[in-house]
Amino acid sequence: MTANLVRVRPDSYVDSVRLMTATRAMEQVGGVEWAAAVMGTPANVALLSDRGFDDQALSQATVNDLMLAVVAADEGEAMGAIAQGEATIDAGAPDATPGAEAESRPSSLEEAAAALPGANVALVSVPGEFATLEAQKALSAGMHVLLFSDNVPIDDEVTLKERGARMGLLVMGPGAGTAALGGVGLGFANAVRRGTVGVVAAAGTGAQEVTSLIDRWGGGVTVVIGVGGRDLSERVGGTMADLALRSLAVDPRVEVILFVSKPPAPHVAQRLLRDLGSKPAVAALIGLEGEHSVPSGVRLVRTLDEAAALSVELAGMPSPTPGEGLVEVVAAAIHGMPEQRTAVRGLFSGGTLCFESMVVMSSRLGPVYSNTPLQDDHGLPAPDDAHICLDMGEEEYTRGRPHPMIDPEARVEAIRREGSDPRTAVVVLDVVLGHGAHPDPASVISLACEEIARRRGGPAVVAYVLGTDRDPQDLRRQRAVLDDAGCLLAPTGARAALMAAAIAARRPDVAGESP
Repeated sequence: MTANLVRVRPDSYVDSVRLMTATRAMEQVGGVEWAAAVMGTPANVALLSDRGFDDQALSQATVNDLMLAVVAADEGEAMGAIAQGEATIDAGAPDATPGAEAESRPSSLEEAAAALPGANVALVSVPGEFATLEAQKALSAGMHVLLFSDNVPIDDEVTLKERGARMGLLVMGPGAGTAALGGVGLGFANAVRRGTVGVVAAAGTGAQEVTSLIDRWGGGVTVVIGVGGRDLSERVGGTMADLALRSLAVDPRVEVILFVSKPPAPHVAQRLLRDLGSKPAVAALIGLEGEHSVPSGVRLVRTLDEAAALSVELAGMPSPTPGEGLVEVVAAAIHGMPEQRTAVRGLFSGGTLCFESMVVMSSRLGPVYSNTPLQDDHGLPAPDDAHICLDMGEEEYTRGRPHPMIDPEARVEAIRREGSDPRTAVVVLDVVLGHGAHPDPASVISLACEEIARRRGGPAVVAYVLGTDRDPQDLRRQRAVLDDAGCLLAPTGARAALMAAAIAARRPDVAGESP
């Protein structure tokens, strides 16, 4: 009989990175079936209650309380895992270095600003219900805001951004996962060389993809401004994208402007495209439909790799050829594959990469079903033989466990499940590197990939690694691990989708097409 154990530590706010690290540490204890280190938000309390944890212990939990929960084979193993979680969190505290004197840390934004005179950017990462107040404090202190927090009401976002625009201050987010300001990466960011391309993005992994490709193809990046996924919506109206684009237009270091987003509200898209013409510019508004007039000097493209390639060319570098040799790779993968294997199964950690893949594949294969579908009638559950792309970074997959970019183990079970389905022709995976991501993600998923890729008559595994050779995980090493596991390596996210479509359709020529 399993044991469910939960421990609540009052007034112990812990940031998301340490929570995820503690969750992973508890999961690795022998006998543990499930574990989570979370803050006591109503959603997390409900999650633990639904899993059978003690309602009495949870009833007094507040959003400032730490909750450590474990399901294990017996009570002793559960207690051991809880102790491991607490030790991991305590070891990760900023003043927990052995032998070092405890430092006095600021307890408020005001104290932090006083301790660092001249600071002009505040990174806000607190529960959504408190994020607006902290962001308002930062604006009052004359600072730009990177609002990493999720679950901020859209009305609050509008208020913050309208105030920021009046003050000439950026409000990046909510949910702004990636930025690079003054050569410093914030949030999930890749190590890219400095250069002349300025990026404005309403898509976190979209920004990571284009900047990594620009770096890989010989270019460099001046600044990356992430404005949050809702900024280009009808309600928010592109307030921060407009301010960000205008700031790049007058920045003498920026010679090429690159604008990245999922489909914006039509009138917002038209206005921003119209205002892009002051410098050579590329706009990748993935999935945008219909005709849109653009000023001379602005190129409107369909995919992230097209956007990166054009930006590199405009910056004076040779044109890359990412599709070279893929037709032959796909032809070899198709040879001998049973006829009943026709379905694509995509398991993504990057939301923008998932979205882009659906756009690319649906134009070749027809409907692609998803938890984040292109069309409402292509949501889940999907037909048994459907093409499916899952964004496993969405809330339904991350409640009570780390984001798959931080803990790739979350996808291993799904890889094995989809790989064992007799209808699956190809499993598509992204592996996202950079600061904040898992230190060795390819090694975590490679065994499951090898089990599928080496199976006689089994599906192919197409893997794309997003990152650079300067990232802590090392792009070359990560690709080598997956190559050794039998994966077909794609040069870009869009090319991974093309390779998958080509395998499913038994048409190798598709892999060589333009996305």
